[in-house]
Amino acid sequence: MTTDNKQRMQAIFDELAKGNGRPLVDAMADDFCWTIAGVSAWSRTWRGKQAVRQELLRPLFARFADTYTSTAWRVVAEGDLVVVEARGKVTTRAGARYDNHYCFVCRLEGGLLREITEYMDTDLAVSVLGVPEPTVATA
Repeated sequence: MTTDNKQRMQAIFDELAKGNGRPLVDAMADDFCWTIAGVSAWSRTWRGKQAVRQELLRPLFARFADTYTSTAWRVVAEGDLVVVEARGKVTTRAGARYDNHYCFVCRLEGGLLREITEYMDTDLAVSVLGVPEPTVATA
């Protein structure tokens, strides 16, 4: 299980490094949830694959002028957990660089992503991206 989960996340991030987010979305279970840790305007939990896509990813990617990439440089797995350290790169529509460092703690079950807890520089997110659109999802 550990090896399969690690290989699955490595393959997802190999595609994200090329700007292809489809494998990440395809790997999400219907009841998937994504949490951005911290106390900033970006810190909250989105519950359900559709909420993640519509309330987090769609508005976020609408702020980008070019293709977002995220390159993993360390992947560690134990059981159903895979931890991915990565670096994202993109230019915003306002012309600012948004190059953040991430640590994603991913829980997989049956080959599907059940949850991601994302640790990042939330101050950078607020200063470059502004505040996210309000949603009904809460932590």
